[in-house]
Amino acid sequence: MTPVIVDLLRVEIADEEGVFAVRRAGRRVAGAVGLDPQDQVRVATALSEVGRDLFAHAGRVLVVFLLDQGTRPGLLVELSLRPRPGADRFTPGTAAAARLVDRVEQEDGADRLLVRIRKDLPAASAPASEAAVTDLREQLVRLAPVSVLDELRTQNAELVQALEKVRSQREELRALNAELEETNRGVMALYNELSEELEKTNRGVVALYAELEEKSDQLREAGEAKNRFWATVSHELRTPVNGIIGLARLLLDPAADPLTEEQRHQISLIADTSDTLVALVDELLDMAKAERGKLEPQPAPVRVPGVLARLRELLAPMAEEAALTLTVDDRLAPPVLVTDEVMLTRILRNLLANALTFTAEGEVRLTVDAAPAHVEFSVTDTGIGIAPQDQERVFEEFYQVPGNRRGGTGLGLPYARKLARLLGGELRLESTPGRGTTVTLRLPPHRPLRELALGHVLIVDGEEAARRVLRGLVEDAAARVGEAADVRSASAAVASAPPDLVLLDARLCGAGDVPPLDGLPDGTAVVLLTSIDTANVPEARPERADAELGKDRLGPEMLADAVLRARARRARVREDADDR
Repeated sequence: MTPVIVDLLRVEIADEEGVFAVRRAGRRVAGAVGLDPQDQVRVATALSEVGRDLFAHAGRVLVVFLLDQGTRPGLLVELSLRPRPGADRFTPGTAAAARLVDRVEQEDGADRLLVRIRKDLPAASAPASEAAVTDLREQLVRLAPVSVLDELRTQNAELVQALEKVRSQREELRALNAELEETNRGVMALYNELSEELEKTNRGVVALYAELEEKSDQLREAGEAKNRFWATVSHELRTPVNGIIGLARLLLDPAADPLTEEQRHQISLIADTSDTLVALVDELLDMAKAERGKLEPQPAPVRVPGVLARLRELLAPMAEEAALTLTVDDRLAPPVLVTDEVMLTRILRNLLANALTFTAEGEVRLTVDAAPAHVEFSVTDTGIGIAPQDQERVFEEFYQVPGNRRGGTGLGLPYARKLARLLGGELRLESTPGRGTTVTLRLPPHRPLRELALGHVLIVDGEEAARRVLRGLVEDAAARVGEAADVRSASAAVASAPPDLVLLDARLCGAGDVPPLDGLPDGTAVVLLTSIDTANVPEARPERADAELGKDRLGPEMLADAVLRARARRARVREDADDR
């Protein structure tokens, strides 16, 4: 095995010619171990600089050339001497050598001075075999002595070569500078051109923005004018329609003059039509409110079977007159749904009335299906159907399907969709021309408190009776229920055992921050129990409150609905925080 450090050559500097001999040997050894010509000159020059200083100080210097075949191969040159007795200590001129090679080290002992010079070999160099090292030694031993004149001639040749390379590099640099200057001129021209284009574009964007702002103002004014028109027309229509209804009721009153059967039937039709007009006026008012964002649902527990029964009774005469079968299938209907009963009734009445209007023969069926994620009310008819290209347009206001001869205002489905979205649901339509249409209302389901996995619930209320009522509502559904009568005890309870849900009396909030809410974990939902509408008094509702429930509507169904709303808002808040 070839050793890691290989001794290649030993040269002694005993006179001036020895310095030149070491320089020449350094160049030859550097070339033999694989260094390029420039590195050969660097090694030779470094040895010349250090060797001259050492010889001038000691008069005799031993130079050893070594090959390091370790992890990082390199050429090592050690220059050692024994200072003359009584000679002053000195520092050899290694500064110049350090700029030419990779490392220069000096060891200054009591009776010996050692300078070690290292030049790393190329990274791709492979370790030399024993045969190659032996051959290299034989070549170096045969180095012929060189005269001062020959070495000077060699140095001059190296200097001329270096100067020529410098001149070549200077020419390349000059050409590169010229090219760079030309490029800079092109870049400046392009920059000026782009700046002009950008300025023109900015002016166009500003003009477009001003035009869009003007159009937005016009649209806003048009929307406000439309809402005012609807509100005005609705109020103006209500007076004569109410008069017609009143007169019809007087004529149908048993105490009034007797009527023939035909007269009673005709007056009944007038009364029914007037009721339809009143319903239409109410829808117009609601749509105007919805456009302004003023229409707000009033959720409450709704007994679904009762709503379906009233719809069946209300629309049965319309179905009989059209010789159609009206079927209401409530076998799978949930007993309770927390929603706005008026809005739900209007949506279903619109869907059923539309189906009865556009069905010539057959059946109109309302079915209800309850699933874990939603409740579906589906109205299916055997009518004329709607073409695919018109199935989305029927939800546009005042749009009527081409060829439709049944009349109508084109407001029923748009109004029903607006109400469905206000209730947190959606309205979908599927239809096949000639075979009928199915419109589905999908609403969030009601989930009882016992299905909500409430965990630890903290009740914060200053009244013992109120706390007792709340405990009675949640104790069967919660794993743990805690109580606090004031802010201080609530803060202590939150600090000792953070709850999953807080039921907080709004009267304890006061103004500013609410201490029991400040220390809550991000995932804790807060339901604010209040006797006022905080929409009219925004400062009465803390930012940390996730849902609000009026005390006048407090019950198991409404509390479950408030908890679900609070959890949904808390989840959105955490998602927004994660996105930021």
